[in-house]
Amino acid sequence: MNYYVKEFLKRGLIFSGFGPIIMGIVYLCIEASGVDLKLDAPIVFLAIITTYIIAFVQAGSSVFEAVEKWSKVKCLFFHMTSIYIVYMGGYLINNWIPFKVEIIIIFTTVYVLTFLAVWLTAYFISRAVSKKLNDKLNEQIEE
Repeated sequence: MNYYVKEFLKRGLIFSGFGPIIMGIVYLCIEASGVDLKLDAPIVFLAIITTYIIAFVQAGSSVFEAVEKWSKVKCLFFHMTSIYIVYMGGYLINNWIPFKVEIIIIFTTVYVLTFLAVWLTAYFISRAVSKKLNDKLNEQIEE
């Protein structure tokens, strides 16, 4: 099996359990705020499975950043798209967002802007840290 497929599966399996835990915390917060949740077993079961899959893909898709043969843009595209597909699918299947074009456009816009902001922040911090480390190494080599 391909190294990246194994790594995707490993990362997904390690972190996928956090999805249902977060879902439970969200449900507790909603109930604590006074909202009367009408949850029956099929709704909760679907939410558990969905959040498990979302967390699995979210964690697993981080492997795209490790594919050295790919450009940064290709890594970013596959990472962002894979997560978007499971988020959108999960949210629509669970009726967490309505299936309306304007709502999907708003969700997509917020998702893309947030993803890019997080990714660019991480990218520039990583570059700055790498530059500092390289500068220190160069200073030690020159001494």
